Amino acid sequence: MELRTLRYFVAVAEELHFGRAAIRLHMSQPPLSRAIKQLETELGAALLRRSSVGVALTPVGAVLLDEARALLDQADRVRVRVAAAAGAATLTVGLLGDSADPGAARLAAAYNRRHPGVEVHIRETDLTDPTCGLHAGLVDIALTRGPFDETGLAVHELRTDPVGALLRTDDPLARHDSLKLADLADRRWFRFPAGTDPLWQSYWNGGEPRVGPVVRAVQECLQAVLWNGTVGMTLVDHQPAAGLAVVPLTDMPPSRVVAAWNEDDTNPLIRSFVQIAIAAYRD
Repeated sequence: MELRTLRYFVAVAEELHFGRAAIRLHMSQPPLSRAIKQLETELGAALLRRSSVGVALTPVGAVLLDEARALLDQADRVRVRVAAAAGAATLTVGLLGDSADPGAARLAAAYNRRHPGVEVHIRETDLTDPTCGLHAGLVDIALTRGPFDETGLAVHELRTDPVGALLRTDDPLARHDSLKLADLADRRWFRFPAGTDPLWQSYWNGGEPRVGPVVRAVQECLQAVLWNGTVGMTLVDHQPAAGLAVVPLTDMPPSRVVAAWNEDDTNPLIRSFVQIAIAAYRD
């Protein structure tokens, strides 16, 4: 059994879908299916039950999943220890500004337990760069939100969060239980500067060009609403500051929390970061 094949199997076992696993592994589905079938042949046992809606682990597959994760973790630790011996055990992580995500806190604790010898450098960016410096080569991996230009990047979704309209509490719309984007069509919105990733700009403007004050940071978004009565979007589960309210938007797709890195980067610290992030956000 090769480590690469075990990584293929773990991806399928965690996604329970060949298509999603292939996307996660940045490969096409046919060679992935062939690799899993070859692994089953080598082991002489069925690892997965296949159906039109996806796959399920067999009892043998569940045993292999535990063992494969342990083997892959050990292989990553070997690479990290070698990197540490060579004086290269550092990782630069980009974070979107003003983030207090409990998933990120769990990830930081888990990563430190797994790799206590790794020095993690944090680069916090404002809302004008959703890749947190990744496209510019300033970070090794970004813990951020989509959407953004993914050219040359590998992106793994960790969680999705519903979004809502950010309003002043004295705004008549703040009394509603929910809203649609059309309810905000004639309002001034806070928006990001020219040159901001157009996919990111479009998402946070509800897919429409908007008019209103330009902001760069979360606090500027809040103050734009408080001082000017503009509107914008934020996460539904964010506790708004005094004088502000959040009303769910029923026709907006949720905001995606993602880990992103350069797709040709083979640094084992990055691979380990992603696997630990998947577990931390799943918890």
